[in-house]
Amino acid sequence: MTSEPTTIVSISDAALEKILALREAENLPELHLGLRITGVGAQGFIYETSFLRSDDVLPTDIVEDHGGLPVAIAFDSIENLRGAVLDLSGDGAGPGLVMRNPNVPSPTLPGAELDDLELTGTVEEKVQQLLSERINPAIASHGGVAHLVRVVDSTAQLELGGGCQGCGLAAVTLRQGIERAILDAIPEIDEVIDVTDHSMGTNPFYA
Repeated sequence: MTSEPTTIVSISDAALEKILALREAENLPELHLGLRITGVGAQGFIYETSFLRSDDVLPTDIVEDHGGLPVAIAFDSIENLRGAVLDLSGDGAGPGLVMRNPNVPSPTLPGAELDDLELTGTVEEKVQQLLSERINPAIASHGGVAHLVRVVDSTAQLELGGGCQGCGLAAVTLRQGIERAILDAIPEIDEVIDVTDHSMGTNPFYA
């Protein structure tokens, strides 16, 4: 684990307050906020945010302190996150975290092949295919998995399992990465909601 004197990612006061409140709810004040880019969608980078134990922070991660919140940035995401601001959105879906990133995705970034994925079948089958071929392999590295429960009209209902279940940042992970990937790839879907019973999670952190 290394540190750099310059700040790679800035965090707005509103976003920091929200993250600290989520961490406090986990009752583990030593948790880090993990940040990484998992791929590229039609509208830009796809991000993953997660709480990490100190033991789960990799030696290659860059760790920054933000008002008492240690932020671990994955080494392979550093250059593409440099100058970005983690902020609190205020859209119609309710406040959530949003990454405002001035960097332009490279077509060679892992996940950019999403444009080459040909989804076929019903809307449900397209979502299932996207989950199995793109989304679940990406979040499996942190012990997470996403299952499609059902599609109602233009809304996909997902259940998060593994490390995602019970995590205080599960909703953030859904909106930052999974939801964006689905909305980018499947125009028939205009909303993704998490129907997971997070009270049943036995491992509320990414492994």
